[in-house]
Amino acid sequence: MTDTQQWVAMGYIKGVFGVKGWLKIAANTEYTDSLLDYPQWQLRKDGEILTVTIEAGKAVGDELQVKFEGIDDRNQAFLLRGYTIEIPRSEFAPTEEDEFYWADLVGMTVVNQEGLTLGTVKNLMETGANDVLVIHGEYGQKLIPFVSQYVGNVDADKQTITVDWGLDY
Repeated sequence: MTDTQQWVAMGYIKGVFGVKGWLKIAANTEYTDSLLDYPQWQLRKDGEILTVTIEAGKAVGDELQVKFEGIDDRNQAFLLRGYTIEIPRSEFAPTEEDEFYWADLVGMTVVNQEGLTLGTVKNLMETGANDVLVIHGEYGQKLIPFVSQYVGNVDADKQTITVDWGLDY
């Protein structure tokens, strides 16, 4: 039986904290503690997949610290460094109209109104005022504010974002 569940990478394990099995997490989420909303995580590294359950967790600045059930000392925790944290897409809360999860935008093709493919969304940046799409393509890297003035349409089915953005911007 194959797992048809869509798993989304939401961060990774940076290292250990203390001697009782706590881990430091780099979360790729808008709010550092958002990952604590999901009690079970799938961890993936080099083809190996582990399922873990959060025993405790807290946000400390822009870092998340968690303790998994069954990981009770620094040595066990150290073995989890570098694992990617994945959450099932089906567990995400539904979005409002014109609202998107960053994870859903990454990988989409960006096309301008002239029909030129500017590239693929590699990441998003938070600037305080608004989020910014980080696009990589044959015309180099482009940074496009993710606001209605520049972003016309996001087509999830076609995995395409249409923007009002010229090559010379």
